[in-house]
Amino acid sequence: MPMIVLCLVQFMLVLDDTVVNVALPSIRDDLGFGASGLPWVVNAYFLAFGGLLLLCGRLADLLGRRRVFLIGVALFGAASLACGLAQQPWQLVAGRFVQGTGSAMAGPAAMSMITLLYPGPEERVKALGIWGGIAALGATSGLVISGALTDLVSWRWIFLINLPVVAVALALLPRLVPESRAPGRRRLDVPGAVLITGAAVTLVYGLLRAGETGWTDPVVVGVVALSAALAMAFLSAESRAVAPLVPGAFLASRTRAAANGATLLFSMAMYAMSFLLMIQVQAALGYSPLLAGIAYLPYGAGILSGMWLSSRISPRIGTRWTLLLAFLVNIAGLLLLSGLVAGDSYLVHVLPGMLVLSVGNGLGLPVMATAAVDGTTEDDAGLGSALFTSVQQIGGAIGVAALAIMGYSSGLTAGAICMAFGAVLIVALLPPQANSPRQPADMEAAAEASR
Repeated sequence: MPMIVLCLVQFMLVLDDTVVNVALPSIRDDLGFGASGLPWVVNAYFLAFGGLLLLCGRLADLLGRRRVFLIGVALFGAASLACGLAQQPWQLVAGRFVQGTGSAMAGPAAMSMITLLYPGPEERVKALGIWGGIAALGATSGLVISGALTDLVSWRWIFLINLPVVAVALALLPRLVPESRAPGRRRLDVPGAVLITGAAVTLVYGLLRAGETGWTDPVVVGVVALSAALAMAFLSAESRAVAPLVPGAFLASRTRAAANGATLLFSMAMYAMSFLLMIQVQAALGYSPLLAGIAYLPYGAGILSGMWLSSRISPRIGTRWTLLLAFLVNIAGLLLLSGLVAGDSYLVHVLPGMLVLSVGNGLGLPVMATAAVDGTTEDDAGLGSALFTSVQQIGGAIGVAALAIMGYSSGLTAGAICMAFGAVLIVALLPPQANSPRQPADMEAAAEASR
């Protein structure tokens, strides 16, 4: 039951990543948004979500994961109500920023609770596989749900439908999941928190602006440079801190480093693909936004199939080879889709590549998530979950800003190249024994040591 509630909330949070996209024209006409203001209905959410993840993940470790989760869900619910009732553009943008803040609190806390509820390697892979699959279904379903609600009722209901989920989570989770936090009395590293939050917010803002104005925009160059300077200042401050926000030992794990690096490249390719494919299906096949969203639904079925396959082969061949196989399948899917042009058939030129790519996604997502939180404990589960989610968001922003502007075919080909670099990274850095199943000799040795 706890898993059901946490996954339901995750579905809601990821749904709001994409749910506004189809509704933007109706929102513009109803509230009177200008051309420059409308993108901030999307960007305000990503700015708060991507910028505050690391801080909120560490707060969950220190203040209590269940507490931070419930505060985040309540904040998200209040903001959803405000968005649904908004009468002015600034009210909707402000509500979206608060929604993103609530997501940044609830998302890592929920993932860290799952990590601790299922500590065994095999059960953790299954739990995080379900978690990743729900996230993928939420992202896919957002386009369809948005189109249906906007066409049949009103765009306001894309926000108001969150309220029942929020009510269920707030009512049930305190009874189902015990509180957990890092042991001992810990204090938040305030200088580190300020610096890393500033670095993340400025980086996400720079990437979002680059997607609109290009990389030659002086504001983009200045903001990204400021982000790099803040990141360097953060590393310097952490080396001197008594209780650093991100302990050096946490970053020393090869498994976590390789998983997060691969996740960055994976997210760059997948976010760009999603953005470009949705446009190309409408331009090349002449689909309406709603029909384009429905055409995307087989992607969810492919992800579920890939997750089933991942749960079967990962315990047998280990994380390294499962991830490598997943990345190779993703490369094939991206290259298959990259040839779509005007007049092509959905069944022949879209569906095969989409299914191959989605199976590759389902194969790799659970294993990447498990490897990204490998070895985390009560002390740092929230930090591990937040870092993984933050890498996903930043990778997605880079993908849309850098790859999507190349055009459809070139952007998907560049995504395949990113995946190829990810495959090299996996082979080079991920330890062969990472999350591998224990062999009989290992089990006998462990049993002997425990006597």
